[in-house]
Amino acid sequence: MLPLEIYDSLENAWCPGCGNHALLKAFKRALAELALPPEQVLLVSGIGQSGKFPHYLKCNTFNSIHGRTLPVATGAKLANPALTVVAVAGDGDCYGEGGNHLLAACRRNPDLTLVVHNNQVYALTKGQASPTSDQGFASLIQPQGVPYPPLHALALAVAQECSWVGRGFAGDLEGLKDLYKQAISHRGFALLEVLQPCVSFNKINTYQWYRERVYRVAELPDYAPEDELWAYRQAKEWGERIPLGVIYRRPRPTLEEAYPMLKAGPLYQQVQSRPVAELLSDFC
Repeated sequence: MLPLEIYDSLENAWCPGCGNHALLKAFKRALAELALPPEQVLLVSGIGQSGKFPHYLKCNTFNSIHGRTLPVATGAKLANPALTVVAVAGDGDCYGEGGNHLLAACRRNPDLTLVVHNNQVYALTKGQASPTSDQGFASLIQPQGVPYPPLHALALAVAQECSWVGRGFAGDLEGLKDLYKQAISHRGFALLEVLQPCVSFNKINTYQWYRERVYRVAELPDYAPEDELWAYRQAKEWGERIPLGVIYRRPRPTLEEAYPMLKAGPLYQQVQSRPVAELLSDFC
């Protein structure tokens, strides 16, 4: 285990009580227990409060544009498979603007982890409804309430045969840390959604609201995360009961394994057999 202080960076500027504080604390603990030094980790983020996550952690960082976290993370993993790549996005960032890239990542199965901070609002831009806002949720932009049901992103991922699907809760630090470790250690694309209350713009889905509903799927007598139909039913469950834990596991070949040239190691370490100028001349 590595010392936690090696991951310390800037002082964060999130609201007091924001669920992001717990996400950051649990993530540092997970990296330390996995003995992953900062130089071996790349965090790719998008736009939003979740996009600030890499700023408060000492590691390699790439800030992409809204909804484009996964293409950047996938490219980085292909260029240097030796890196531990973690993409960080918000529910609006990933499920709204970036929904098409989520579907592509589920299909391609790159060996990286996606952590979606789900607070059910666009928090950075002052609380508009997001794809995961519950039906009827009212905001300044939707004063009459959202007229349609929320997106069930985990069920969508299961249907697309995502190789690892899980959900954590910012109010369960130890459980969240363990899920981080499992997602990062998984070989293939791991989608970890984390329920994290927005104390400023979402007064409905509070810590107390979640604590009255969340439960651990691993404690169910019929727990079967390798069963796609079972996993789909759990991923669709929302409302009076909300499942936490590993919901689906389906090991399969990764995107990197489809490229024979990567078997020799990261591209930047390989000796080029032809000068770059000569290679470029082929395109003239």
